[in-house]
Amino acid sequence: MSSERGSATLEGTEFDLDNAVMGPTGRPLREFPEPAPLSSHGPARVIAMVNQKGGVGKTTSTINLAAALAEYGRRVLLVDFDPQGALSAGLGVNPHELDLTVYNVLMDRKVDIREAIHQTGVENVHLLPANIDLSAAEVQLVNEVAREQVLDRALKKVEDDYDVVLIDCQPSLGLLTVNALTAAHGVIIPLICEFFALRAVALLVETIDKVQDRLNPRLQVDGVLATMYDARTLHSREVITRLVEAFGEKVFETVIKRSIKFADATVAAEPITSYAGTHVGADAYRSLAKELISRGGAP
Repeated sequence: MSSERGSATLEGTEFDLDNAVMGPTGRPLREFPEPAPLSSHGPARVIAMVNQKGGVGKTTSTINLAAALAEYGRRVLLVDFDPQGALSAGLGVNPHELDLTVYNVLMDRKVDIREAIHQTGVENVHLLPANIDLSAAEVQLVNEVAREQVLDRALKKVEDDYDVVLIDCQPSLGLLTVNALTAAHGVIIPLICEFFALRAVALLVETIDKVQDRLNPRLQVDGVLATMYDARTLHSREVITRLVEAFGEKVFETVIKRSIKFADATVAAEPITSYAGTHVGADAYRSLAKELISRGGAP
Protein backbone atom coordinates (compact mmCIF):
# COMPACT_ATOMS: atom_id res chain seq x y z
CA MET A 1 0.00 0.00 0.00
CA SER A 2 1.28 3.46 -0.88
CA SER A 3 -0.06 6.42 1.07
CA GLU A 4 1.71 8.90 -1.25
CA ARG A 5 -0.33 7.94 -4.27
CA GLY A 6 -3.45 7.04 -2.32
CA SER A 7 -3.64 3.66 -4.05
CA ALA A 8 -3.30 0.03 -3.08
CA THR A 9 -2.96 -3.30 -4.83
CA LEU A 10 -5.12 -6.21 -3.75
CA GLU A 11 -4.52 -9.57 -5.43
CA GLY A 12 -3.22 -7.85 -8.53
CA THR A 13 -6.00 -5.24 -8.75
CA GLU A 14 -5.09 -1.61 -8.16
CA PHE A 15 -7.54 0.63 -6.32
CA ASP A 16 -7.68 4.38 -5.94
CA LEU A 17 -8.24 4.50 -2.18
CA ASP A 18 -9.31 8.15 -2.28
CA ASN A 19 -12.34 7.26 -4.43
CA ALA A 20 -12.87 3.59 -3.50
CA VAL A 21 -16.08 2.45 -1.85
CA MET A 22 -15.10 0.40 1.19
CA GLY A 23 -16.89 -2.87 1.88
CA PRO A 24 -17.97 -4.25 5.29
CA THR A 25 -14.60 -6.01 5.73
CA GLY A 26 -12.70 -2.71 5.45
CA ARG A 27 -11.42 -3.49 1.94
CA PRO A 28 -12.39 -1.73 -1.30
CA LEU A 29 -15.56 -3.21 -2.80
CA ARG A 30 -14.84 -5.36 -5.83
CA GLU A 31 -17.07 -6.75 -8.52
CA PHE A 32 -15.88 -10.30 -9.12
CA PRO A 33 -15.83 -11.43 -12.75
CA GLU A 34 -18.50 -13.66 -14.24
CA PRO A 35 -17.04 -17.21 -14.23
CA ALA A 36 -16.19 -18.70 -17.60
CA PRO A 37 -18.28 -21.73 -18.60
CA LEU A 38 -16.67 -25.15 -18.11
CA SER A 39 -15.89 -27.30 -21.14
CA SER A 40 -16.07 -30.50 -19.06
CA HIS A 41 -16.98 -31.62 -15.54
CA GLY A 42 -14.94 -33.19 -12.73
CA PRO A 43 -12.94 -34.09 -10.82
CA ALA A 44 -14.77 -32.33 -8.01
CA ARG A 45 -13.22 -30.04 -5.44
CA VAL A 46 -14.59 -31.05 -2.04
CA ILE A 47 -15.42 -28.27 0.45
CA ALA A 48 -16.51 -28.85 4.05
CA MET A 49 -18.80 -26.22 5.57
CA VAL A 50 -17.77 -26.40 9.22
CA ASN A 51 -18.51 -24.67 12.49
CA GLN A 52 -19.03 -26.50 15.76
CA LYS A 53 -21.41 -23.76 16.87
CA GLY A 54 -24.99 -24.13 15.68
CA GLY A 55 -27.16 -21.37 14.28
CA VAL A 56 -24.44 -19.66 12.25
CA GLY A 57 -26.10 -19.99 8.83
CA LYS A 58 -24.15 -23.06 7.78
CA THR A 59 -26.96 -25.01 6.13
CA THR A 60 -28.45 -21.88 4.56
CA SER A 61 -25.05 -20.99 3.11
CA THR A 62 -24.49 -24.52 1.81
CA ILE A 63 -27.80 -24.57 -0.08
CA ASN A 64 -27.50 -21.06 -1.50
CA LEU A 65 -23.83 -21.30 -2.45
CA ALA A 66 -24.62 -24.55 -4.28
CA ALA A 67 -27.51 -22.93 -6.15
CA ALA A 68 -25.35 -19.93 -7.10
CA LEU A 69 -22.54 -22.19 -8.35
CA ALA A 70 -25.10 -24.16 -10.38
CA GLU A 71 -26.29 -20.93 -12.02
CA TYR A 72 -22.74 -20.56 -13.34
CA GLY A 73 -22.85 -24.04 -14.88
CA ARG A 74 -21.13 -25.95 -12.10
CA ARG A 75 -22.39 -29.41 -11.17
CA VAL A 76 -22.72 -29.61 -7.40
CA LEU A 77 -23.24 -32.50 -4.99
CA LEU A 78 -24.52 -31.58 -1.54
CA VAL A 79 -23.71 -34.00 1.27
CA ASP A 80 -25.97 -33.74 4.31
CA PHE A 81 -23.65 -34.79 7.12
CA ASP A 82 -25.87 -33.79 10.03
CA PRO A 83 -28.23 -36.34 11.65
CA GLN A 84 -30.84 -33.59 11.98
CA GLY A 85 -31.22 -33.66 8.19
CA ALA A 86 -31.73 -29.89 7.89
CA LEU A 87 -30.01 -29.70 4.50
CA SER A 88 -32.22 -32.46 3.11
CA ALA A 89 -35.39 -30.83 4.48
CA GLY A 90 -34.25 -27.45 3.14
CA LEU A 91 -34.31 -28.93 -0.36
CA GLY A 92 -37.74 -30.51 0.00
CA VAL A 93 -36.60 -34.06 0.87
CA ASN A 94 -38.30 -35.66 3.88
CA PRO A 95 -35.36 -37.31 5.69
CA HIS A 96 -37.65 -39.68 7.62
CA GLU A 97 -39.01 -41.34 4.48
CA LEU A 98 -35.67 -42.35 2.99
CA ASP A 99 -34.51 -45.94 2.52
CA LEU A 100 -30.95 -45.01 1.57
CA THR A 101 -28.96 -42.14 3.07
CA VAL A 102 -25.35 -41.21 3.63
CA TYR A 103 -25.46 -43.53 6.69
CA ASN A 104 -25.99 -46.60 4.46
CA VAL A 105 -23.22 -45.45 2.14
CA LEU A 106 -20.79 -45.14 5.06
CA MET A 107 -21.69 -48.35 6.88
CA ASP A 108 -22.46 -50.82 4.07
CA ARG A 109 -19.88 -51.21 1.33
CA LYS A 110 -22.47 -53.01 -0.84
CA VAL A 111 -24.50 -49.80 -1.14
CA ASP A 112 -23.61 -47.82 -4.27
CA ILE A 113 -23.40 -44.11 -3.44
CA ARG A 114 -25.17 -43.29 -6.71
CA GLU A 115 -28.27 -45.16 -5.50
CA ALA A 116 -28.50 -42.83 -2.49
CA ILE A 117 -28.08 -39.56 -4.43
CA HIS A 118 -31.25 -37.58 -5.19
CA GLN A 119 -31.93 -34.98 -7.83
CA THR A 120 -33.23 -31.72 -6.38
CA GLY A 121 -35.52 -29.04 -7.73
CA VAL A 122 -32.40 -27.03 -8.58
CA GLU A 123 -30.79 -27.83 -11.92
CA ASN A 124 -27.21 -29.18 -11.58
CA VAL A 125 -27.57 -29.68 -7.79
CA HIS A 126 -27.80 -33.22 -6.39
CA LEU A 127 -28.19 -34.34 -2.78
CA LEU A 128 -26.78 -37.16 -0.68
CA PRO A 129 -29.31 -36.96 2.18
CA ALA A 130 -29.12 -37.78 5.88
CA ASN A 131 -31.49 -38.55 8.73
CA ILE A 132 -31.27 -39.52 12.39
CA ASP A 133 -29.65 -42.88 11.46
CA LEU A 134 -26.41 -40.95 10.90
CA SER A 135 -26.09 -40.35 14.64
CA ALA A 136 -25.35 -44.08 15.05
CA ALA A 137 -22.45 -43.90 12.60
CA GLU A 138 -20.29 -41.93 15.02
CA VAL A 139 -20.42 -44.85 17.48
CA GLN A 140 -20.15 -47.62 14.89
CA LEU A 141 -17.22 -46.06 13.03
CA VAL A 142 -15.04 -46.16 16.16
CA ASN A 143 -14.26 -49.82 15.50
CA GLU A 144 -13.64 -49.41 11.77
CA VAL A 145 -10.19 -49.59 10.19
CA ALA A 146 -9.22 -46.14 8.80
CA ARG A 147 -12.42 -44.79 10.33
CA GLU A 148 -11.55 -41.18 9.45
CA GLN A 149 -11.44 -41.97 5.71
CA VAL A 150 -14.81 -43.67 5.17
CA LEU A 151 -16.51 -40.64 3.60
CA ASP A 152 -13.47 -39.91 1.44
CA ARG A 153 -13.59 -43.45 0.00
CA ALA A 154 -17.29 -43.09 -0.80
CA LEU A 155 -16.95 -39.70 -2.52
CA LYS A 156 -14.04 -40.92 -4.68
CA LYS A 157 -16.58 -43.00 -6.65
CA VAL A 158 -18.48 -39.92 -7.87
CA GLU A 159 -15.79 -37.24 -7.92
CA ASP A 160 -15.70 -37.22 -11.73
CA ASP A 161 -19.46 -36.54 -11.94
CA TYR A 162 -19.29 -33.15 -10.22
CA ASP A 163 -17.30 -29.93 -10.14
CA VAL A 164 -17.92 -29.12 -6.47
CA VAL A 165 -18.96 -31.23 -3.47
CA LEU A 166 -20.24 -29.25 -0.46
CA ILE A 167 -20.45 -31.11 2.86
CA ASP A 168 -22.81 -29.61 5.43
CA CYS A 169 -21.29 -30.75 8.74
CA GLN A 170 -23.08 -31.13 12.06
CA PRO A 171 -22.32 -28.55 14.79
CA SER A 172 -19.68 -30.70 16.49
CA LEU A 173 -16.02 -31.59 16.14
CA GLY A 174 -16.59 -35.34 16.45
CA LEU A 175 -15.70 -38.23 14.16
CA LEU A 176 -18.21 -37.28 11.45
CA THR A 177 -16.71 -33.81 11.12
CA VAL A 178 -13.20 -35.30 11.07
CA ASN A 179 -14.39 -37.56 8.21
CA ALA A 180 -15.60 -34.51 6.32
CA LEU A 181 -12.30 -32.67 6.86
CA THR A 182 -10.35 -35.75 5.75
CA ALA A 183 -12.37 -35.94 2.53
CA ALA A 184 -12.13 -32.21 1.79
CA HIS A 185 -9.73 -30.05 -0.17
CA GLY A 186 -10.95 -26.88 1.51
CA VAL A 187 -12.96 -25.56 4.44
CA ILE A 188 -15.42 -22.68 4.53
CA ILE A 189 -16.19 -21.42 8.04
CA PRO A 190 -19.57 -19.63 8.21
CA LEU A 191 -19.52 -17.33 11.21
CA ILE A 192 -22.37 -15.27 12.62
CA CYS A 193 -21.34 -11.71 13.47
CA GLU A 194 -21.44 -12.17 17.25
CA PHE A 195 -18.54 -12.34 19.72
CA PHE A 196 -19.58 -15.69 21.21
CA ALA A 197 -19.29 -17.25 17.74
CA LEU A 198 -15.88 -15.65 17.30
CA ARG A 199 -14.55 -17.23 20.49
CA ALA A 200 -15.36 -20.75 19.29
CA VAL A 201 -13.29 -20.47 16.10
CA ALA A 202 -9.91 -21.06 17.80
CA LEU A 203 -10.84 -24.66 18.67
CA LEU A 204 -12.10 -25.26 15.13
CA VAL A 205 -8.87 -23.96 13.59
CA GLU A 206 -6.89 -26.20 15.95
CA THR A 207 -8.92 -29.22 14.76
CA ILE A 208 -8.36 -28.27 11.11
CA ASP A 209 -4.61 -28.00 11.77
CA LYS A 210 -4.54 -31.46 13.37
CA VAL A 211 -6.40 -33.06 10.48
CA GLN A 212 -4.09 -31.32 8.02
CA ASP A 213 -1.03 -32.53 9.93
CA ARG A 214 -2.11 -36.14 10.56
CA LEU A 215 -4.71 -37.15 7.97
CA ASN A 216 -5.08 -34.76 5.04
CA PRO A 217 -2.08 -32.60 4.06
CA ARG A 218 -3.99 -31.00 1.13
CA LEU A 219 -6.62 -29.46 3.45
CA GLN A 220 -6.74 -25.66 3.56
CA VAL A 221 -9.06 -22.94 4.82
CA ASP A 222 -10.75 -21.49 1.74
CA GLY A 223 -12.31 -18.68 3.69
CA VAL A 224 -14.30 -17.37 6.62
CA LEU A 225 -17.81 -16.24 5.70
CA ALA A 226 -19.45 -13.57 7.84
CA THR A 227 -23.19 -14.25 8.10
CA MET A 228 -26.21 -12.48 9.64
CA TYR A 229 -24.38 -9.17 9.38
CA ASP A 230 -26.25 -6.03 10.39
CA ALA A 231 -24.42 -2.87 9.33
CA ARG A 232 -26.63 -0.79 11.65
CA THR A 233 -25.06 -2.30 14.78
CA LEU A 234 -21.65 -1.45 16.14
CA HIS A 235 -21.42 -5.05 17.42
CA SER A 236 -21.54 -6.55 13.89
CA ARG A 237 -18.98 -4.06 12.60
CA GLU A 238 -16.61 -4.80 15.51
CA VAL A 239 -16.87 -8.57 14.97
CA ILE A 240 -15.96 -8.15 11.28
CA THR A 241 -12.97 -6.02 12.28
CA ARG A 242 -11.82 -8.72 14.70
CA LEU A 243 -12.33 -11.39 12.04
CA VAL A 244 -10.14 -9.54 9.55
CA GLU A 245 -7.48 -9.00 12.24
CA ALA A 246 -7.43 -12.74 12.96
CA PHE A 247 -7.79 -14.19 9.44
CA GLY A 248 -6.74 -11.39 7.08
CA GLU A 249 -7.36 -12.19 3.42
CA LYS A 250 -9.02 -15.50 4.40
CA VAL A 251 -12.16 -13.52 5.25
CA PHE A 252 -14.42 -13.46 2.21
CA GLU A 253 -15.11 -9.95 0.97
CA THR A 254 -18.69 -11.08 0.39
CA VAL A 255 -20.74 -10.67 3.56
CA ILE A 256 -24.21 -12.18 4.08
CA LYS A 257 -26.60 -9.69 5.64
CA ARG A 258 -29.36 -10.65 8.04
CA SER A 259 -32.74 -11.04 6.29
CA ILE A 260 -36.08 -12.75 6.97
CA LYS A 261 -36.12 -13.79 3.29
CA PHE A 262 -33.69 -16.63 4.08
CA ALA A 263 -36.17 -18.13 6.56
CA ASP A 264 -38.99 -17.69 4.04
CA ALA A 265 -36.95 -19.51 1.38
CA THR A 266 -36.22 -22.35 3.84
CA VAL A 267 -39.94 -22.79 4.54
CA ALA A 268 -40.52 -22.94 0.77
CA ALA A 269 -37.71 -25.55 0.51
CA GLU A 270 -35.94 -23.45 -2.12
CA PRO A 271 -32.64 -21.61 -2.35
CA ILE A 272 -33.06 -17.86 -2.20
CA THR A 273 -31.68 -17.58 -5.75
CA SER A 274 -34.93 -19.09 -7.08
CA TYR A 275 -37.34 -18.06 -4.29
CA ALA A 276 -36.39 -14.37 -4.46
CA GLY A 277 -33.88 -14.13 -7.29
CA THR A 278 -33.54 -10.34 -7.25
CA HIS A 279 -33.18 -10.03 -3.47
CA VAL A 280 -29.88 -8.71 -2.07
CA GLY A 281 -29.41 -12.08 -0.32
CA ALA A 282 -29.51 -13.91 -3.65
CA ASP A 283 -27.01 -11.43 -5.10
CA ALA A 284 -24.75 -11.96 -2.07
CA TYR A 285 -24.53 -15.72 -2.66
CA ARG A 286 -23.91 -15.16 -6.38
CA SER A 287 -21.07 -12.83 -5.36
CA LEU A 288 -19.76 -15.49 -2.96
CA ALA A 289 -19.78 -18.10 -5.75
CA LYS A 290 -17.88 -15.74 -8.04
CA GLU A 291 -15.41 -14.88 -5.27
CA LEU A 292 -14.84 -18.57 -4.46
CA ILE A 293 -14.14 -19.34 -8.12
CA SER A 294 -11.87 -16.26 -8.42
CA ARG A 295 -9.88 -17.45 -5.39
CA GLY A 296 -9.43 -20.91 -6.95
CA GLY A 297 -11.71 -22.57 -4.39
CA ALA A 298 -13.97 -23.95 -7.14
CA PRO A 299 -13.39 -24.70 -10.83
